[in-house]
Amino acid sequence: MWIILLLSLALQQPPRREAIVVTGSFQPVPLEEADRAIRLLEPRAEPAPLSNTLIDFLNRDSSVDLRQRAPNNLQTDLSIRGSTFGQTLVLLNGFRLNDAQSGHHNMDVPVPLEVIERIEVLKGSGSTLYGSDAVGGVIHFVAEPPEAAEMRLRTAVGSFGVNQQRASLAGAGAWWSQQLAFSRDFSSGFRDNRDYRHLSLSSLTRVRTRLGSTGVVLAHADRPFGADGFYGNFNSWERTRTWYGSVRQELGERTEIGAAFRRHTDLFVLYRDRPEVFTNRHLVESWQIAARRREDLGQNARLHYGVEALRDAVTSTNLGRHTRARAAGYAALDVRALRRFSFTVGAREEVYRSARGQFSPSASAGVWLSGHLKLRGGVSRAFRLPSFTDLYYHDPANLGSPDLRPETATGFEAGLDWNAGGVWRGEVTVFHRRETDGIDYVRASPADIWRATNFQKLRFTGLEAGVSVRAHRDHRIDFQYTGLHGAARALGGVLSKYVFNYPSHHGVAGWQGPLPGGVVARARMGALRRLGRDAYAVWDVYAARGRDRVRPYVHFTNLGAARYEEIPGVPMPGRAVVGGVEIVVFTRRGK
Repeated sequence: MWIILLLSLALQQPPRREAIVVTGSFQPVPLEEADRAIRLLEPRAEPAPLSNTLIDFLNRDSSVDLRQRAPNNLQTDLSIRGSTFGQTLVLLNGFRLNDAQSGHHNMDVPVPLEVIERIEVLKGSGSTLYGSDAVGGVIHFVAEPPEAAEMRLRTAVGSFGVNQQRASLAGAGAWWSQQLAFSRDFSSGFRDNRDYRHLSLSSLTRVRTRLGSTGVVLAHADRPFGADGFYGNFNSWERTRTWYGSVRQELGERTEIGAAFRRHTDLFVLYRDRPEVFTNRHLVESWQIAARRREDLGQNARLHYGVEALRDAVTSTNLGRHTRARAAGYAALDVRALRRFSFTVGAREEVYRSARGQFSPSASAGVWLSGHLKLRGGVSRAFRLPSFTDLYYHDPANLGSPDLRPETATGFEAGLDWNAGGVWRGEVTVFHRRETDGIDYVRASPADIWRATNFQKLRFTGLEAGVSVRAHRDHRIDFQYTGLHGAARALGGVLSKYVFNYPSHHGVAGWQGPLPGGVVARARMGALRRLGRDAYAVWDVYAARGRDRVRPYVHFTNLGAARYEEIPGVPMPGRAVVGGVEIVVFTRRGK
């Protein structure tokens, strides 16, 4: 009955201003003008502390598959539209976070949740814009200092020995803004050898001069954790650390240059109680530089072009020493008349390994059938270079192959978007991806070891559908569903480790709204069935006081105590609760 009541009040809600997104487009455009399937998530827009990690936002999209080995994003394999965890690209302010050692570390985001302004999810290929790894899609974390001077403190305790502390201090002026943030998350573990500790520090600086805007990000993250069963039947332990720095500089209104550096270390112990048996130390350093420019070609057309250079280097007791450098150039023509039509065609050439390269063209278009209905579609080519682990890793359970070929894929999609003044929204998208030389680990029997190999033909076809309504008094209801079917040429009787772990059906229902006493609440129910495995559902509820300077909150996760595994053989926690308080010490708008 409460759902019916909220829907009946929806027409009383005024239209909502469109947010601007950049992922999936060569220029910032309103979300409704995007020709690709894009989801926008806004952590800073939440009226109360209703979320704990970045995962709490990503799990609201049914096309995003979070294959977690541990809670609170200690280690999460990320997949979009049935891709493998290495086929989704993760960005921070436009720079790559994907790890050249292993895709298992792609979600080692070095900044805390408090500095993330928005999350843009591009579903489908993004290689024309971003190069390697953007096969299934792109997750773009946008970190910006707040526009107000403020200081926030937060602490919480909960199930399984959870102990959390956070702090954020920000200042803002007419031409500058600065934010310092700290986050600590500790747990003794919900079972033996599943303890963890996560420390994150960051600094964000924004300066505006006559030359243009300058943005600087500095961050560090440290994650030691018990990894029991993470990579086989071993009581393992692991510690990853990340150092990150980036700078972006506008040169007038049409040109931007930028550079980023990422250093990531991975200490892996196969047997925690016997580290002398098998211990690996990996160090990866990545450099990125880019220059981008646009030219106006009349009132409705723009030409975008740029160049990039990337270099990855690994030093490892297991993988050895290897480097990989590549350079890329791209160009795209974007033509659009707002609320009427749009068309983008682009191409990227990425060269690596003695002039060997990958060509990634794409084209997308959209047309408004009416003031509220838009038809869109696109076709694109994507690729992924093998990680250093794919090529060179070896342990008692896994073996890489230096002869692996790059993955390539061609994607097609068509969709229909409906927007009734920002109150009602609906969308449906059909997509198809054809992969060649897809990389996976296979074995002939459970007694054999996993060996990296190329699949010659993989086909994925799927449907995405969603509807949301903003009802009276800021209530919001969302429903998302993604269905997916994958097929491969005969595997010859071998078993697949990663490719065929995708969800064939995934539905997400969510509600958020105010309650009496100044309390804001959010509920999420996610139901998922992976190929060849039993379905399960996870129910989470969050509540917090959204007014005053002292804001108590409580988070209930997996209320139904579902027993489930997102990675085969790695159980996730049962029912848990975390309670705490956020204190807004001061907040003041900048001049």
